[in-house]
This record gives sequence, C-alpha cells and structure tokens, in this order.
Amino acid sequence: MTSRVLVAPDSFKGSLTSLQVTDAIATGWARVRPADQIDRCPISDGGAGLLDALRAADSSWQPLPVASRDPLGRPIGARFLRSGERAVVELADASGLGRVGRDERDAGTASTFGTGLTLAAAIGLGVREVILGVGGSATTDGGSGLLAALGARFLDAQGNELPPGGAALARLARVDLGGLSSVLAEVRLTVASDVTNPLLGPSGAAAVYGPQKGASPGQVAALDAALARYADVLEAAAGRSIRDVPGAGAAGGTVAGLLAIADRFAAFAVRSGVEEVMGLVRFAERLAGSTLVITGEGRVDAQTAFGKTAYGVARRAAEAGVPCLALGGSVTPEGEAALAALGAITVSASEGPGTLEDAMAAGAAPLERTAGRIARLVTLGSRLA
Repeated sequence: MTSRVLVAPDSFKGSLTSLQVTDAIATGWARVRPADQIDRCPISDGGAGLLDALRAADSSWQPLPVASRDPLGRPIGARFLRSGERAVVELADASGLGRVGRDERDAGTASTFGTGLTLAAAIGLGVREVILGVGGSATTDGGSGLLAALGARFLDAQGNELPPGGAALARLARVDLGGLSSVLAEVRLTVASDVTNPLLGPSGAAAVYGPQKGASPGQVAALDAALARYADVLEAAAGRSIRDVPGAGAAGGTVAGLLAIADRFAAFAVRSGVEEVMGLVRFAERLAGSTLVITGEGRVDAQTAFGKTAYGVARRAAEAGVPCLALGGSVTPEGEAALAALGAITVSASEGPGTLEDAMAAGAAPLERTAGRIARLVTLGSRLA
C-alpha cells in the first residue's frame, strides 16, 4: 500500500537548512519505499531559513538583493522576497548568528541595523505588506538598530548619537522618532515570532538568549540594565508601555522596539511564526491529502511545546487526524512527552555517543538513515496489520 508523505521539518540550526533536512528525510524514505508520493514542504518558525522555505514552496516569491550590514556592521549582501506589494524579510539573513563566527559573537555591540536596511529597501521599492521573521538573531539591542535604519535617533546626554548595540543603550538619554518616514503609515507589518519572553528580567531577552549570543553572566546583567534604560526612554518617547508585553523580548528585544512604533504603521501585529509560515506554504491544503506527516528540528526538548516548528506541525496533524512522526537531532524526555501529548512519535537521529560538534559535522547522512529505518518500520507495521 502506497502512502502520500508530507515532509515538513525545520532547519537543524547550525548544521542543516530546512531544505537540506527535507531532502535528507525524503531521500532516505524513498530508498525504502520508492512507490510513496513525497511532498517536500520545508518549514520555518520565522528564523533562519525562512526565505528558502518560502521560495521552495512558491516560486512566485522573487528574491531581491539588498546592500546591508551584518550584526557587527560589516557590509554584506542580504535579500528579501517579494510578490507584488508583499514582502518577506528574514532578520537572521542580515542580523543572525549565522553571520558571525562563534568566536566573534558580541551581544553588547551586535546590531539589527542591517535588518532595518533590508526593511527600508523593501518599503522603498513599493512593498506595502511585510512579514518580518525575527528568529535566530545575534543581537540584544532592543531593535534600536532597526529603528535607526528607519530614521529614529538614539542620543546620549550630550546629544550625540549612540554607537550600535545594546551595551551603549545604558547611556541613552533621548529617543527622537521624528525622522521616521511617513511612508510607514501605508505599510502593514506582521512580525512572525513564537517567543513569549518579556523584554526584561530573568525571563527577558538578555537573561534567556544573551549567553548564546556571546554574553557572559556579567554582560547579561549589564545588557538587562541597558535594556531597562532603553525601555524607560523609548516608552516616554512613544507614549506607550512595551517592556511587559509577551514576546517583547524576541530577537534581543527587537519586537519591543517595533511595538513602540506600532502606531506608525497602517497595521501592526505579532503572530505565531510557524502558523504564519504554514499559511504561506499552504500547509493545510497539503496536509489534507496526506496519509503521514514527518516533521523535525535539531533538538526536541522542553522548549518544543512553546511554539517551535515540530509542535506546530504535530498540532495541525493531530487536528486533521493524520499520523505524525518527528525526527530530532537530539531528543529529551520532555520534548518527547510534549509531542506525544499530540499523538506524534519522536525519533532521534543520533546514532551513537558523541559531542554536539560531532553530530553537526555528520551532516545529512544520519537523517537519511533514520528516515530509512522509520520507513521499514512503517512497511512492517502495514504487513502486521
């Protein structure tokens, strides 16, 4: 009996893109069950790989190049996707961890200015509806760099503009929003994010995500204090509270910065990243014709239930009554339990003891072999049934 298999994983961050993961699973499966129909549907939660996933799903999204800056201010070529007056911008493309080496990570000076340049370029070309995916950032600047690229100014007590990065915000005395373009009033902006952290405190941007961006414990405390100063001054300038809004801490506080100027846009919303992307790739339509869904992500753990791609796919599959399998580069009991609650079965692609670096260096081959083993089990189950 043949099946129609929908392969819809996220990237294995730092190792494989969602396209590479999709191809590996599909290749391993097809070797064992060549008669099955495989629908390749890479997914993203709004982080790194968003543009590639959408481009793979729908060729009407055209990539356009942008002269931009990486998190450390170095010139780079970035891009966004455009279809008519709609655009998709991926924060990680210009301001993501993938743009800096592990030994270059600097949470104090890293800036979202490059993402702001990309967004400004899209708007300048006539785009009036933008989806901004904010996962995978290398920054903890509260989105100040992005706002600066749109025309905002961040000044110290002497009236001098602050240098880029979150650390400098400790000296912030005044925010001037007067330079923001009036064209923003014609733009509908949707932020795709699954982070629910506030801006500040033990669950805030610096405390939770600062360490992976290169911040030491002392730097985490300093960045949290700098973001508190930023919130004080920015809230006074914008006339609205942002610091405690759930999700304000996403992308090093970038969502907090955008919330402060939400009223400058024609429409503004923060929505689930994975849900937004599934809508763009017509996931519901593709799911309806499937007999099995295979999803996956680099690590299936306690955070999986908080809006990560595998959980979003498994939830949709459960609602549609379609069996779901999830492959993880590594799997913890908490992650397995989270997906089991939705009826999904989780399988680890790890093939033996080793370090994270070993697993990442192994590339796609373990995923192909794991998919093949699962395919054999499905065949065996069909025979037993």
